[in-house]
Amino acid sequence: QVQLVESGGGLVQPGGSLRLSCAVSGLRSLRSDDYAIGWFRQAPGKEREGVSCMSMNEGSTTYYTDSVKGRFIISRDNAKNTVYLQMNNLKPEDTAVYTCAADGWSGTCAIATTTPRRFGSAVFGSNGRGTQVTVSS
Repeated sequence: QVQLVESGGGLVQPGGSLRLSCAVSGLRSLRSDDYAIGWFRQAPGKEREGVSCMSMNEGSTTYYTDSVKGRFIISRDNAKNTVYLQMNNLKPEDTAVYTCAADGWSGTCAIATTTPRRFGSAVFGSNGRGTQVTVSS
């Protein structure tokens, strides 16, 4: 069973940076398993939004929602079975609970990210509990 644990959230001023971590267990290896890892966020009173997605195949294809392109970077450390979300130039509208999720097919990212609405409502097989990110002065 795949389990995911997020960390790295906190309070940061506008323009600041945070790096979220998603520790993945239950896979043989991020390098060899055919998985997709996605980052989602949900702010109070708002719908869940897909933020970024990475296919755990050889090409490590990545996807980003338009509002974070150029500011957020998804990456992975195969040795640590961890996926990261580096968030730079944070804005108050980035405030949300951030959750990572895993799905057992690396093609999920390509399908899920065809539209923002589809990405936000995509159902991944395993989900973490989330970490709070607050951007405020």
